[in-house]
Amino acid sequence: MPENRIENNNIINKNKKRSRAFIAFSIIESILIFSIVLLYYLTLPMTSSKILFIPKGSTNNIINYLNKSGYEMNILDEVVIKATGFIQSGWIDIGETNLTKMDFIIRLVNSKAAMKNITLVPGETYYVFLKKLAKEFELNEEKLYKVYSEFAYKLDGNILADTYSLPIGMNEDYIILYLLSQTDKKYEEFSTKIFGSYDKKKWYNYITLASIIQKEAATINEMPIVASVIHNRLKKNMALQMDGTLNYGKYSNTVITADRIRNDESSYNTYKYKGLPKDPICAVSLDSIKAGIFPVKSDYLYFVRDNKTGLHKFSNSYETHQANINSNVGVEKTYTKVKEEETQIDTQAEDIMKTDITKQKASSIKDLFNSIN
Repeated sequence: MPENRIENNNIINKNKKRSRAFIAFSIIESILIFSIVLLYYLTLPMTSSKILFIPKGSTNNIINYLNKSGYEMNILDEVVIKATGFIQSGWIDIGETNLTKMDFIIRLVNSKAAMKNITLVPGETYYVFLKKLAKEFELNEEKLYKVYSEFAYKLDGNILADTYSLPIGMNEDYIILYLLSQTDKKYEEFSTKIFGSYDKKKWYNYITLASIIQKEAATINEMPIVASVIHNRLKKNMALQMDGTLNYGKYSNTVITADRIRNDESSYNTYKYKGLPKDPICAVSLDSIKAGIFPVKSDYLYFVRDNKTGLHKFSNSYETHQANINSNVGVEKTYTKVKEEETQIDTQAEDIMKTDITKQKASSIKDLFNSIN
């Protein structure tokens, strides 16, 4: 009996060893198969845009974002990325468009795009800005205009006047779509804080109004006063008759002549047509938008630039306006940095511009918002 028991134990031990060996072999075999599959997968060719934007979030969220952007990513990519490091948000310079999965993941984890700043000056037209963009980032000017024309909501005012940090190497499609989307986000945020909602059509009426203010006002403090003149003339169904509205597109920096006023048949000619032009004239700043929504309360209907100061003289009668025009006769335009003596209206304008408009009661301005349609 003891001999049989010993023999049985030996058989059991041998079986256990075989089982452990089999399990170990199976594990090794599985690891080898997985490794072969993974290596094969990581050497698969893929294409990518040279410059890629990565949003903030977890690796899983970034994988989902890349999938929605046309990249075929899955659990294997997530495993390799987590084993390699982590992806930082922002712009990534992938470096080339044709590469393997592994190359893509390594660059995704380690690369950052070289950035360069470009400023869209308030009052500058899209026509001038896109030329500047093409030159500074070595892009195709014709393609920039084509993409802009396809996706812009209006002819101008679609890109907020601001300084943008953009990755070098970004193509024309991405750069235009990025600028447009960033501006739309800011417009929506700004409108929601003021009105509680974002009505794009009505909001762009304010952008059109702000663009005229941007072209006409000599200083930020003048903006709410110029805005009051525009509102007052619109309410009285008077033509705006402002030279700045003719500084659109390629005419951004040209002097407006009597000939232009006579012959320009576009809606920008506010000498011929009443109301606002159908599109904004130029890029606007947040200051000009504020001024358009919160104009100074005045009865002004006219203004003319003073040749001595470069600031405007405002008036509520044509007779006074004519006298202000005549006071410039024979006076050379020698604008200085010396500000004319501060008036009550200047103080009121300055106070308005210091006000946090996000604290204004939306109900108090909804009628104003609805009045421009």
